[in-house]
Amino acid sequence: MAGDNSKQFWKRSAKLPGSIQPVYGAQHPPLDPRLTKNFIKERSKVNAVPLKNKKASSFHEFARNTSDAWDIGDDEDEDFSTSSFQTLNSKVALATAAQVLENHSKLRMKPERSQSTAADITTNFKVIKSSSDAQLSRNSGDTCLRNPLHKQQSLPLRPIIPLVARISDQNASGAPPMTVREKTRLEKFRQLLSSHNTDLDELRKCSWPGVPREVRPVTWRLLSGYLPANTERRKMTLQRKREEYFGFIEQYYDSRNEEHHQDTYRQIHIDIPRTNPLIPLFQQPLVQEIFERILFIWAIRHPASGYVQGINDLVTPFFVVFLSEYVEEDVENFDVTNLSQDMLRSIEADSFWCMSKLLDGIQDNYTFAQPGIQKKVQALEELVSRIDEQVHNHFRRYEVEYLQFAFRWMNNLLMRELPLRCTIRLWDTYQSEPEGFSHFHLYVCAAFLIKWRKEILDEEDFQGLLMLLQNLPTIHWGNEEIGLLLAEAYRLKYMFADAPNHYRR
Repeated sequence: MAGDNSKQFWKRSAKLPGSIQPVYGAQHPPLDPRLTKNFIKERSKVNAVPLKNKKASSFHEFARNTSDAWDIGDDEDEDFSTSSFQTLNSKVALATAAQVLENHSKLRMKPERSQSTAADITTNFKVIKSSSDAQLSRNSGDTCLRNPLHKQQSLPLRPIIPLVARISDQNASGAPPMTVREKTRLEKFRQLLSSHNTDLDELRKCSWPGVPREVRPVTWRLLSGYLPANTERRKMTLQRKREEYFGFIEQYYDSRNEEHHQDTYRQIHIDIPRTNPLIPLFQQPLVQEIFERILFIWAIRHPASGYVQGINDLVTPFFVVFLSEYVEEDVENFDVTNLSQDMLRSIEADSFWCMSKLLDGIQDNYTFAQPGIQKKVQALEELVSRIDEQVHNHFRRYEVEYLQFAFRWMNNLLMRELPLRCTIRLWDTYQSEPEGFSHFHLYVCAAFLIKWRKEILDEEDFQGLLMLLQNLPTIHWGNEEIGLLLAEAYRLKYMFADAPNHYRR
Protein backbone atom coordinates (compact mmCIF):
# COMPACT_ATOMS: atom_id res chain seq x y z
CA MET A 1 0.00 0.00 0.00
CA ALA A 2 2.87 2.32 0.83
CA GLY A 3 4.36 1.62 -2.59
CA ASP A 4 1.10 2.64 -4.27
CA ASN A 5 0.96 5.85 -2.27
CA SER A 6 4.51 6.81 -3.20
CA LYS A 7 3.80 6.14 -6.87
CA GLN A 8 0.69 8.31 -6.70
CA PHE A 9 2.69 11.01 -4.91
CA TRP A 10 4.89 11.54 -7.96
CA LYS A 11 1.96 11.56 -10.39
CA ARG A 12 0.22 14.34 -8.58
CA SER A 13 0.73 17.90 -9.74
CA ALA A 14 -0.61 20.60 -7.46
CA LYS A 15 -2.41 22.53 -10.18
CA LEU A 16 -4.92 24.16 -7.89
CA PRO A 17 -5.28 27.94 -8.13
CA GLY A 18 -2.75 29.58 -5.87
CA SER A 19 -0.33 26.65 -5.84
CA ILE A 20 3.32 27.20 -6.68
CA GLN A 21 3.70 26.71 -10.41
CA PRO A 22 6.29 27.77 -12.97
CA VAL A 23 4.94 30.53 -15.18
CA TYR A 24 6.02 31.17 -18.78
CA GLY A 25 8.94 33.56 -18.73
CA ALA A 26 9.25 33.61 -14.92
CA GLN A 27 11.72 32.08 -12.50
CA HIS A 28 10.50 29.42 -10.08
CA PRO A 29 9.53 31.13 -6.76
CA PRO A 30 11.10 29.99 -3.47
CA LEU A 31 9.34 27.03 -1.90
CA ASP A 32 7.20 27.84 1.12
CA PRO A 33 7.34 24.89 3.59
CA ARG A 34 3.86 25.72 4.88
CA LEU A 35 2.40 25.28 1.42
CA THR A 36 4.28 21.99 1.03
CA LYS A 37 2.96 20.62 4.32
CA ASN A 38 -0.58 21.59 3.54
CA PHE A 39 -0.27 20.22 0.02
CA ILE A 40 0.65 16.79 1.43
CA LYS A 41 -2.11 17.08 4.01
CA GLU A 42 -4.72 18.01 1.41
CA ARG A 43 -3.63 15.26 -0.95
CA SER A 44 -3.88 12.64 1.83
CA LYS A 45 -7.41 13.86 2.56
CA VAL A 46 -8.35 13.66 -1.09
CA ASN A 47 -7.27 10.02 -1.27
CA ALA A 48 -9.92 9.13 1.32
CA VAL A 49 -12.84 10.21 -0.89
CA PRO A 50 -14.20 8.36 -3.93
CA LEU A 51 -12.32 8.82 -7.20
CA LYS A 52 -15.05 10.79 -8.92
CA ASN A 53 -14.71 13.55 -6.30
CA LYS A 54 -10.91 13.66 -6.36
CA LYS A 55 -10.58 16.46 -8.97
CA ALA A 56 -12.72 19.02 -10.61
CA SER A 57 -12.98 17.26 -13.96
CA SER A 58 -15.15 19.89 -15.68
CA PHE A 59 -15.62 23.62 -15.75
CA HIS A 60 -18.74 23.45 -13.56
CA GLU A 61 -17.02 21.33 -10.89
CA PHE A 62 -14.04 23.67 -11.06
CA ALA A 63 -16.29 26.68 -10.52
CA ARG A 64 -18.02 25.05 -7.54
CA ASN A 65 -14.75 24.07 -5.88
CA THR A 66 -12.74 27.20 -6.58
CA SER A 67 -13.36 28.79 -3.17
CA ASP A 68 -12.12 25.65 -1.41
CA ALA A 69 -9.10 25.45 -3.67
CA TRP A 70 -7.64 28.62 -2.19
CA ASP A 71 -7.92 27.37 1.43
CA ILE A 72 -4.46 26.38 2.60
CA GLY A 73 -5.75 25.19 5.98
CA ASP A 74 -5.16 26.23 9.58
CA ASP A 75 -3.01 23.39 10.85
CA GLU A 76 0.38 24.90 10.03
CA ASP A 77 2.24 22.87 12.69
CA GLU A 78 1.51 19.51 11.09
CA ASP A 79 4.77 17.67 10.32
CA PHE A 80 5.57 15.32 7.46
CA SER A 81 4.24 12.10 9.00
CA THR A 82 2.24 10.45 6.20
CA SER A 83 3.24 6.98 5.13
CA SER A 84 3.82 8.07 1.54
CA PHE A 85 6.26 10.75 2.64
CA GLN A 86 8.08 8.30 4.95
CA THR A 87 8.49 5.94 2.03
CA LEU A 88 9.72 8.81 -0.08
CA ASN A 89 12.33 9.70 2.57
CA SER A 90 13.58 6.17 3.00
CA LYS A 91 14.01 5.24 -0.65
CA VAL A 92 14.19 8.27 -2.87
CA ALA A 93 15.59 11.08 -0.75
CA LEU A 94 18.85 9.29 0.06
CA ALA A 95 19.54 8.57 -3.58
CA THR A 96 18.68 12.11 -4.55
CA ALA A 97 20.89 13.57 -1.82
CA ALA A 98 23.78 11.37 -2.92
CA GLN A 99 23.36 12.56 -6.50
CA VAL A 100 23.32 16.21 -5.38
CA LEU A 101 26.49 15.73 -3.33
CA GLU A 102 28.19 14.06 -6.27
CA ASN A 103 27.23 16.94 -8.58
CA HIS A 104 28.54 19.50 -6.09
CA SER A 105 31.82 17.65 -5.67
CA LYS A 106 32.31 17.64 -9.44
CA LEU A 107 31.55 21.34 -9.65
CA ARG A 108 34.00 22.16 -6.84
CA MET A 109 36.73 20.49 -8.90
CA LYS A 110 36.14 23.12 -11.62
CA PRO A 111 35.91 26.37 -9.60
CA GLU A 112 36.72 28.64 -12.47
CA ARG A 113 33.84 27.26 -14.56
CA SER A 114 31.39 27.28 -11.64
CA GLN A 115 32.18 30.90 -10.87
CA SER A 116 31.68 31.96 -14.47
CA THR A 117 28.34 30.19 -14.60
CA ALA A 118 27.20 31.80 -11.34
CA ALA A 119 28.19 35.18 -12.73
CA ASP A 120 26.00 34.56 -15.75
CA ILE A 121 23.02 33.66 -13.56
CA THR A 122 23.32 36.75 -11.38
CA THR A 123 23.61 39.16 -14.29
CA ASN A 124 21.03 41.89 -13.77
CA PHE A 125 18.72 40.81 -16.58
CA LYS A 126 21.33 41.67 -19.18
CA VAL A 127 21.24 39.61 -22.33
CA ILE A 128 24.27 37.35 -22.39
CA LYS A 129 25.57 34.93 -24.95
CA SER A 130 24.20 31.43 -24.63
CA SER A 131 26.61 28.80 -23.37
CA SER A 132 26.65 27.33 -26.86
CA ASP A 133 27.96 30.61 -28.26
CA ALA A 134 30.68 30.59 -25.65
CA GLN A 135 31.64 27.02 -26.52
CA LEU A 136 31.87 27.81 -30.22
CA SER A 137 34.32 30.63 -29.54
CA ARG A 138 36.67 28.46 -27.47
CA ASN A 139 39.62 26.64 -28.98
CA SER A 140 39.89 22.88 -29.21
CA GLY A 141 42.14 22.74 -26.15
CA ASP A 142 39.17 23.62 -23.95
CA THR A 143 37.25 20.48 -24.87
CA CYS A 144 37.85 18.77 -21.55
CA LEU A 145 35.95 21.51 -19.70
CA ARG A 146 32.74 21.24 -21.69
CA ASN A 147 31.19 18.15 -20.12
CA PRO A 148 30.66 19.67 -16.63
CA LEU A 149 29.04 22.71 -18.24
CA HIS A 150 26.73 20.51 -20.27
CA LYS A 151 25.58 18.73 -17.12
CA GLN A 152 24.98 21.97 -15.29
CA GLN A 153 22.63 23.19 -18.05
CA SER A 154 20.11 20.53 -17.05
CA LEU A 155 19.86 21.78 -13.47
CA PRO A 156 16.86 23.86 -12.32
CA LEU A 157 19.12 26.90 -11.77
CA ARG A 158 19.71 27.26 -15.50
CA PRO A 159 19.42 30.97 -16.39
CA ILE A 160 16.09 31.50 -18.12
CA ILE A 161 15.72 35.24 -18.52
CA PRO A 162 18.48 35.72 -21.11
CA LEU A 163 16.97 32.97 -23.28
CA VAL A 164 13.47 34.41 -23.05
CA ALA A 165 14.75 37.86 -23.90
CA ARG A 166 16.95 36.70 -26.75
CA ILE A 167 15.63 38.06 -30.05
CA SER A 168 18.31 36.65 -32.36
CA ASP A 169 16.76 34.70 -35.23
CA GLN A 170 18.61 31.50 -34.53
CA ASN A 171 18.12 28.25 -32.67
CA ALA A 172 18.17 28.67 -28.92
CA SER A 173 21.14 26.29 -28.78
CA GLY A 174 23.32 28.81 -30.61
CA ALA A 175 24.11 29.57 -34.23
CA PRO A 176 27.11 28.14 -36.07
CA PRO A 177 28.99 30.17 -38.66
CA MET A 178 27.13 30.77 -41.91
CA THR A 179 27.18 27.69 -44.13
CA VAL A 180 27.79 27.64 -47.87
CA ARG A 181 24.08 27.06 -48.44
CA GLU A 182 23.15 30.09 -46.33
CA LYS A 183 25.67 32.26 -48.17
CA THR A 184 24.15 31.12 -51.47
CA ARG A 185 20.65 31.99 -50.23
CA LEU A 186 21.79 35.42 -49.06
CA GLU A 187 23.36 36.09 -52.46
CA LYS A 188 20.13 35.02 -54.18
CA PHE A 189 18.16 37.50 -52.04
CA ARG A 190 20.59 40.31 -52.83
CA GLN A 191 20.29 39.63 -56.56
CA LEU A 192 16.48 39.69 -56.36
CA LEU A 193 16.39 42.88 -54.30
CA SER A 194 18.87 44.73 -56.50
CA SER A 195 17.16 43.94 -59.79
CA HIS A 196 15.38 46.83 -61.53
CA ASN A 197 11.95 45.29 -60.87
CA THR A 198 12.01 42.75 -58.05
CA ASP A 199 10.13 39.56 -58.87
CA LEU A 200 7.81 39.44 -55.85
CA ASP A 201 6.62 35.89 -56.57
CA GLU A 202 10.19 34.65 -56.58
CA LEU A 203 10.92 36.71 -53.45
CA ARG A 204 7.98 35.06 -51.65
CA LYS A 205 9.21 31.63 -52.69
CA CYS A 206 12.70 32.36 -51.34
CA SER A 207 11.31 33.91 -48.13
CA TRP A 208 9.02 31.01 -47.17
CA PRO A 209 11.78 29.00 -45.41
CA GLY A 210 13.09 32.15 -43.69
CA VAL A 211 14.73 35.45 -44.60
CA PRO A 212 18.41 36.15 -43.78
CA ARG A 213 18.80 38.80 -41.10
CA GLU A 214 20.88 41.03 -43.36
CA VAL A 215 18.10 41.52 -45.92
CA ARG A 216 15.01 41.06 -43.75
CA PRO A 217 14.13 44.79 -43.36
CA VAL A 218 13.86 45.55 -47.09
CA THR A 219 12.27 42.13 -47.77
CA TRP A 220 9.53 42.75 -45.21
CA ARG A 221 8.85 46.21 -46.65
CA LEU A 222 8.40 44.69 -50.11
CA LEU A 223 6.32 41.67 -49.04
CA SER A 224 3.99 43.81 -46.94
CA GLY A 225 3.27 46.06 -49.92
CA TYR A 226 4.85 49.10 -48.30
CA LEU A 227 7.62 49.40 -50.90
CA PRO A 228 7.20 49.18 -54.70
CA ALA A 229 9.00 46.49 -56.67
CA ASN A 230 10.69 49.12 -58.85
CA THR A 231 14.01 50.10 -57.27
CA GLU A 232 13.95 53.63 -58.73
CA ARG A 233 10.70 54.45 -56.92
CA ARG A 234 11.66 53.08 -53.51
CA LYS A 235 13.60 56.05 -52.14
CA MET A 236 10.91 58.51 -53.17
CA THR A 237 8.15 56.28 -51.74
CA LEU A 238 9.92 55.92 -48.39
CA GLN A 239 10.44 59.66 -48.12
CA ARG A 240 6.80 60.40 -48.97
CA LYS A 241 5.31 57.81 -46.60
CA ARG A 242 7.54 58.84 -43.72
CA GLU A 243 6.59 62.49 -44.15
CA GLU A 244 2.94 61.48 -44.33
CA TYR A 245 3.16 59.60 -41.04
CA PHE A 246 4.74 62.50 -39.18
CA GLY A 247 2.09 64.73 -40.71
CA PHE A 248 -0.45 62.53 -38.89
CA ILE A 249 1.53 63.04 -35.69
CA GLU A 250 1.36 66.83 -36.00
CA GLN A 251 -2.31 66.72 -36.90
CA TYR A 252 -3.71 64.17 -34.45
CA TYR A 253 -1.35 63.36 -31.60
CA ASP A 254 -2.21 66.38 -29.45
CA SER A 255 -5.84 65.22 -29.45
CA ARG A 256 -4.90 62.36 -27.10
CA ASN A 257 -5.77 64.67 -24.20
CA GLU A 258 -9.24 65.43 -25.55
CA GLU A 259 -12.17 63.83 -23.78
CA HIS A 260 -13.29 61.53 -26.61
CA HIS A 261 -9.75 60.13 -27.06
CA GLN A 262 -8.68 59.92 -23.42
CA ASP A 263 -9.89 56.35 -22.89
CA THR A 264 -8.03 55.12 -25.97
CA TYR A 265 -4.79 56.81 -25.01
CA ARG A 266 -5.08 55.69 -21.38
CA GLN A 267 -5.44 52.04 -22.41
CA ILE A 268 -2.47 52.29 -24.78
CA HIS A 269 -0.42 53.96 -22.05
CA ILE A 270 -1.24 51.07 -19.68
CA ASP A 271 -0.50 48.31 -22.20
CA ILE A 272 2.84 49.56 -23.51
CA PRO A 273 4.93 48.69 -20.39
CA ARG A 274 3.40 45.19 -20.46
CA THR A 275 4.76 44.59 -23.96
CA ASN A 276 7.62 42.05 -23.68
CA PRO A 277 8.49 43.11 -20.11
CA LEU A 278 11.54 40.82 -19.93
CA ILE A 279 13.28 42.48 -22.88
CA PRO A 280 15.10 45.67 -21.77
CA LEU A 281 14.76 47.26 -25.21
CA PHE A 282 11.01 47.69 -24.79
CA GLN A 283 11.29 49.18 -21.32
CA GLN A 284 13.21 52.24 -22.54
CA PRO A 285 11.08 55.42 -22.27
CA LEU A 286 11.96 56.52 -25.80
CA VAL A 287 10.81 53.18 -27.27
CA GLN A 288 7.57 53.33 -25.30
CA GLU A 289 6.89 56.83 -26.58
CA ILE A 290 7.37 55.58 -30.15
CA PHE A 291 4.91 52.73 -29.55
CA GLU A 292 2.36 55.11 -28.03
CA ARG A 293 2.44 57.34 -31.09
CA ILE A 294 2.17 54.41 -33.52
CA LEU A 295 -0.79 52.83 -31.73
CA PHE A 296 -2.66 56.07 -31.08
CA ILE A 297 -2.39 57.26 -34.69
CA TRP A 298 -3.51 53.86 -35.97
CA ALA A 299 -6.46 53.78 -33.57
CA ILE A 300 -7.91 57.17 -34.51
CA ARG A 301 -7.43 56.45 -38.23
CA HIS A 302 -9.40 53.18 -37.87
CA PRO A 303 -12.50 54.13 -35.88
CA ALA A 304 -14.34 50.92 -36.85
CA SER A 305 -12.14 49.00 -34.46
CA GLY A 306 -10.11 51.56 -32.55
CA TYR A 307 -7.40 50.28 -30.25
CA VAL A 308 -7.87 46.74 -28.91
CA GLN A 309 -5.58 45.06 -26.39
CA GLY A 310 -3.20 42.78 -28.25
CA ILE A 311 -2.51 45.15 -31.13
CA ASN A 312 0.40 46.52 -29.10
CA ASP A 313 2.18 43.17 -29.51
CA LEU A 314 1.97 43.38 -33.30
CA VAL A 315 4.28 46.41 -33.44
CA THR A 316 7.25 44.68 -31.81
CA PRO A 317 8.44 42.38 -34.66
CA PHE A 318 8.47 45.25 -37.14
CA PHE A 319 10.26 47.54 -34.71
CA VAL A 320 12.97 44.94 -34.00
CA VAL A 321 13.49 44.10 -37.68
CA PHE A 322 13.80 47.73 -38.77
CA LEU A 323 16.02 48.54 -35.79
CA SER A 324 18.37 45.70 -36.81
CA GLU A 325 19.05 47.62 -40.02
CA TYR A 326 21.09 50.10 -37.96
CA VAL A 327 22.47 47.80 -35.25
CA GLU A 328 25.19 45.22 -35.84
CA GLU A 329 24.88 43.28 -32.58
CA ASP A 330 21.78 41.78 -30.97
CA VAL A 331 19.23 44.44 -30.14
CA GLU A 332 17.89 43.17 -26.79
CA ASN A 333 19.95 45.60 -24.69
CA PHE A 334 20.61 48.24 -27.32
CA ASP A 335 20.18 51.83 -26.14
CA VAL A 336 18.14 53.57 -28.84
CA THR A 337 19.35 56.98 -27.70
CA ASN A 338 22.58 56.15 -29.54
CA LEU A 339 20.73 56.41 -32.85
CA SER A 340 20.26 59.68 -34.70
CA GLN A 341 16.85 61.36 -34.85
CA ASP A 342 16.51 60.56 -38.55
CA MET A 343 17.11 56.85 -37.92
CA LEU A 344 14.51 56.73 -35.15
CA ARG A 345 11.97 58.53 -37.31
CA SER A 346 12.53 56.06 -40.15
CA ILE A 347 12.11 53.06 -37.83
CA GLU A 348 8.94 54.52 -36.33
CA ALA A 349 7.28 55.40 -39.63
CA ASP A 350 8.16 52.08 -41.28
CA SER A 351 6.83 50.14 -38.28
CA PHE A 352 3.57 52.08 -38.44
CA TRP A 353 2.96 51.49 -42.15
CA CYS A 354 3.88 47.79 -42.10
CA MET A 355 1.72 47.16 -39.04
CA SER A 356 -1.13 48.98 -40.80
CA LYS A 357 -0.73 46.75 -43.87
CA LEU A 358 -0.88 43.67 -41.64
CA LEU A 359 -3.98 44.84 -39.78
CA ASP A 360 -5.77 45.72 -43.03
CA GLY A 361 -6.00 41.98 -43.70
CA ILE A 362 -7.29 40.98 -40.25
CA GLN A 363 -9.22 44.06 -39.10
CA ASP A 364 -12.40 42.02 -38.52
CA ASN A 365 -10.47 40.45 -35.63
CA TYR A 366 -10.70 43.77 -33.80
CA THR A 367 -14.08 45.26 -34.75
CA PHE A 368 -17.08 45.09 -32.40
CA ALA A 369 -17.57 41.57 -30.95
CA GLN A 370 -14.42 40.51 -32.86
CA PRO A 371 -16.26 38.35 -35.45
CA GLY A 372 -13.05 37.43 -37.27
CA ILE A 373 -11.67 35.70 -34.19
CA GLN A 374 -14.97 33.96 -33.49
CA LYS A 375 -15.00 32.47 -37.00
CA LYS A 376 -11.36 31.40 -36.84
CA VAL A 377 -11.79 29.68 -33.48
CA GLN A 378 -14.83 27.81 -34.80
CA ALA A 379 -12.87 26.79 -37.90
CA LEU A 380 -10.01 25.60 -35.67
CA GLU A 381 -12.41 23.44 -33.67
CA GLU A 382 -13.83 21.86 -36.84
CA LEU A 383 -10.34 21.25 -38.23
CA VAL A 384 -9.00 19.63 -35.04
CA SER A 385 -12.09 17.40 -34.82
CA ARG A 386 -11.06 15.95 -38.19
CA ILE A 387 -7.30 15.72 -37.87
CA ASP A 388 -7.19 14.45 -34.26
CA GLU A 389 -10.55 13.31 -32.96
CA GLN A 390 -9.01 11.97 -29.75
CA VAL A 391 -7.76 15.41 -28.69
CA HIS A 392 -11.08 16.98 -29.69
CA ASN A 393 -13.08 14.48 -27.61
CA HIS A 394 -10.68 14.97 -24.71
CA PHE A 395 -11.56 18.68 -24.68
CA ARG A 396 -15.27 17.89 -24.85
CA ARG A 397 -15.01 15.37 -22.01
CA TYR A 398 -13.58 17.98 -19.64
CA GLU A 399 -15.72 20.82 -21.04
CA VAL A 400 -12.79 22.84 -22.38
CA GLU A 401 -13.97 25.31 -24.99
CA TYR A 402 -11.59 26.26 -27.80
CA LEU A 403 -12.40 29.93 -27.23
CA GLN A 404 -10.90 29.68 -23.74
CA PHE A 405 -7.38 29.18 -25.09
CA ALA A 406 -7.46 29.84 -28.85
CA PHE A 407 -8.87 33.38 -28.56
CA ARG A 408 -5.43 34.61 -27.52
CA TRP A 409 -3.79 32.60 -30.31
CA MET A 410 -5.88 34.47 -32.89
CA ASN A 411 -5.90 37.86 -31.18
CA ASN A 412 -2.11 37.98 -30.71
CA LEU A 413 -1.06 35.75 -33.63
CA LEU A 414 0.63 33.30 -31.20
CA MET A 415 2.96 36.04 -29.94
CA ARG A 416 2.15 35.25 -26.30
CA GLU A 417 2.88 31.57 -26.92
CA LEU A 418 6.25 31.93 -28.68
CA PRO A 419 9.50 33.80 -27.96
CA LEU A 420 9.91 36.92 -30.10
CA ARG A 421 12.73 35.36 -32.11
CA CYS A 422 10.30 32.61 -33.19
CA THR A 423 7.59 35.13 -34.07
CA ILE A 424 9.98 36.94 -36.42
CA ARG A 425 10.83 33.69 -38.17
CA LEU A 426 7.13 32.77 -38.34
CA TRP A 427 6.29 36.12 -39.94
CA ASP A 428 8.86 35.50 -42.69
CA THR A 429 6.54 32.73 -43.87
CA TYR A 430 3.28 34.56 -43.12
CA GLN A 431 4.35 37.40 -45.40
CA SER A 432 5.26 34.88 -48.09
CA GLU A 433 1.86 33.18 -47.97
CA PRO A 434 -1.28 34.66 -49.54
CA GLU A 435 -3.45 35.68 -46.57
CA GLY A 436 -0.74 34.38 -44.27
CA PHE A 437 -1.85 36.29 -41.17
CA SER A 438 -5.47 35.22 -41.54
CA HIS A 439 -5.92 32.01 -43.51
CA PHE A 440 -2.58 30.21 -43.07
CA HIS A 441 -2.48 31.17 -39.40
CA LEU A 442 -5.44 28.84 -38.81
CA TYR A 443 -3.40 25.83 -39.94
CA VAL A 444 -0.39 26.94 -37.91
CA CYS A 445 -2.62 27.04 -34.81
CA ALA A 446 -3.95 23.55 -35.58
CA ALA A 447 -0.43 22.18 -36.02
CA PHE A 448 0.66 23.99 -32.84
CA LEU A 449 -2.16 22.41 -30.85
CA ILE A 450 -1.53 18.88 -32.10
CA LYS A 451 2.17 19.32 -31.34
CA TRP A 452 1.21 19.04 -27.66
CA ARG A 453 -1.26 16.14 -28.00
CA LYS A 454 0.63 13.86 -25.57
CA GLU A 455 0.76 16.53 -22.87
CA ILE A 456 -2.92 17.38 -23.50
CA LEU A 457 -4.06 13.76 -23.21
CA ASP A 458 -2.04 13.34 -19.99
CA GLU A 459 -4.09 16.10 -18.31
CA GLU A 460 -7.33 14.79 -16.88
CA ASP A 461 -9.06 17.80 -15.38
CA PHE A 462 -10.32 21.15 -16.60
CA GLN A 463 -7.92 23.44 -14.79
CA GLY A 464 -4.92 21.28 -15.65
CA LEU A 465 -5.73 21.50 -19.35
CA LEU A 466 -6.19 25.27 -19.28
CA MET A 467 -2.97 25.83 -17.33
CA LEU A 468 -1.09 23.73 -19.87
CA LEU A 469 -2.60 25.45 -22.90
CA GLN A 470 -1.92 28.91 -21.48
CA ASN A 471 1.70 28.14 -20.48
CA LEU A 472 3.04 25.89 -23.23
CA PRO A 473 6.78 25.18 -22.84
CA THR A 474 8.18 26.91 -25.94
CA ILE A 475 10.86 28.87 -24.11
CA HIS A 476 13.71 26.96 -25.80
CA TRP A 477 12.24 27.01 -29.31
CA GLY A 478 14.25 28.25 -32.26
CA ASN A 479 14.28 28.04 -36.05
CA GLU A 480 14.19 24.24 -36.19
CA GLU A 481 10.98 23.97 -34.17
CA ILE A 482 9.29 26.76 -36.16
CA GLY A 483 10.35 25.10 -39.42
CA LEU A 484 8.75 21.81 -38.38
CA LEU A 485 5.61 23.61 -37.22
CA LEU A 486 5.28 25.43 -40.54
CA ALA A 487 5.85 22.24 -42.52
CA GLU A 488 3.03 20.52 -40.66
CA ALA A 489 0.79 23.57 -41.12
CA TYR A 490 1.48 23.52 -44.86
CA ARG A 491 0.58 19.82 -44.99
CA LEU A 492 -2.74 20.54 -43.27
CA LYS A 493 -3.43 23.44 -45.60
CA TYR A 494 -2.67 21.28 -48.63
CA MET A 495 -5.15 18.66 -47.39
CA PHE A 496 -7.99 20.90 -46.22
CA ALA A 497 -7.75 24.42 -47.65
CA ASP A 498 -9.33 23.61 -51.01
CA ALA A 499 -11.82 21.17 -49.52
CA PRO A 500 -13.53 23.02 -46.65
CA ASN A 501 -16.36 20.47 -46.49
CA HIS A 502 -13.73 17.83 -45.73
CA TYR A 503 -13.35 19.04 -42.15
CA ARG A 504 -17.00 19.86 -41.50
CA ARG A 505 -19.18 17.30 -39.82
